[in-house]
Amino acid sequence: MARHGFIHDKLDIKFLVLYIMARVASPIDFHALTDLTMCDDGVDYFEFAEAVSELVETGHLTLEGDLYAITDKGRTNGAACESSLPYTVKQKCAVNLARINGILRRNAQVRAHVEDRPEGGSTVKMELDDDKGNLFTLELFCGNREQARRLARGFKEEPERVYNDVITALLEWEKNR
Repeated sequence: MARHGFIHDKLDIKFLVLYIMARVASPIDFHALTDLTMCDDGVDYFEFAEAVSELVETGHLTLEGDLYAITDKGRTNGAACESSLPYTVKQKCAVNLARINGILRRNAQVRAHVEDRPEGGSTVKMELDDDKGNLFTLELFCGNREQARRLARGFKEEPERVYNDVITALLEWEKNR
């Protein structure tokens, strides 16, 4: 079956993957890489999966855990070949990359970790950063792991609200004096 789109073979897919990986804000998993790469109707999933595997084998990408990252070799070779990618494909990539990079940056700035305590219970540590560094760190004891996980999920959903509520609560005492 003939493919419609600008990407026609595995080499084109490799160029596209390297183009994407050079622009992604942090390492990504296979699912995210798949979503970003399937921006052109000419991309075949099976050739894409093979291309990613080959890029890891040749040292253009690394795979640590389940996260892919570009290497210096991948960056250099990708930059040399990116002019062969059609403008429309690059435009679609830019839109998709803006969306995922926003998510990746937010995830890097909002963190919550749960650790079990040897004496029982759990601790949840919640952190909020901005571009210049840490804004807020809150560490709480929880009676059990499930409670700590719930607090972590809530913080990750609305870290700004938690931050603002804590600041408001700390400044309220001045009004009540």
